[in-house]
Amino acid sequence: MEDTKKTYDIGVIVGRFQIHELHSAHKHLIEEVLSRHDKVIIFLGVSMAIGTRKNPLDFTSRKLMIEELYGERLSGIFPISDMKFDDLWSKQLDTKIREVFPTGSVVLYGSRDSFLPHYVGGFDTCELKPESLVSASDVRKAVKNKSLRCKEFRAGMIYAANLPFPFNYTTIDVAIFNDEGQLLLARKPNEKEYRFVGGFSDISDASFEVTVRREAQEETGLEIDDIQYVCSRSISDWRYRNEDDRGIKTIFFKAKRIFGSAQPNDDIAEVKWVDIDKVDVKNLVPEHQHLFKALIENLNKK
Repeated sequence: MEDTKKTYDIGVIVGRFQIHELHSAHKHLIEEVLSRHDKVIIFLGVSMAIGTRKNPLDFTSRKLMIEELYGERLSGIFPISDMKFDDLWSKQLDTKIREVFPTGSVVLYGSRDSFLPHYVGGFDTCELKPESLVSASDVRKAVKNKSLRCKEFRAGMIYAANLPFPFNYTTIDVAIFNDEGQLLLARKPNEKEYRFVGGFSDISDASFEVTVRREAQEETGLEIDDIQYVCSRSISDWRYRNEDDRGIKTIFFKAKRIFGSAQPNDDIAEVKWVDIDKVDVKNLVPEHQHLFKALIENLNKK
């Protein structure tokens, strides 16, 4: 292995360290670089997606974790934001390094599955082979369902809940018609009013039309076609009514039954076909009353 201690003045580590405590491979990497250079800085990759399963920790949390063990020996810990293009990201990294150390020879260190294949900047690089193979992803999976009996854990949960930007969950609802022009309405358990068939869009659904077909099949057993967009609306769902950082927006479609007999499935207790001119809007759940009005307007345009 190249003796970088004799060749370079400054050692730079770039990584994510998305883990609740440094594992043995992390420690080996940091300690090896510290043994080679008096000047060592660490750049922590910062994702544009905040508070996700792959990137659960923000920059500050990871910085404090590393400083707890190595703070006095490091020259600094800094953020490096993800970028779409490797060349722009590499240029950003080179610029940040020179902002910390304007002079001196530099070598960048990485380990298994590191940034090295993507770096196209102006400094030399060195890959350090880990003494043991430890996957941060596996560690995150092992601890994700563990609740700790301490106030620090509860404080961390509150901290993490405030990391992501406010967002909307996306749902679909669909007005299904049969050959006689009747409309299918559904009722959930513990509800008195009826609603349109619908549900949350899964992250694996290739399109909202796929979601529509899936929800229709899951909740009623029907196969549908001729799916057409009607409108989109914010939904005043009781589950998120008192939340200031969560909400629901639904995309409303109409479609035709092509096969099957409607049966209540999944989280539906009852389904029924009704003549659309006999629907009393007051018998619909409040969040779907405006969808029904939009449906009538859509049909009247034809």
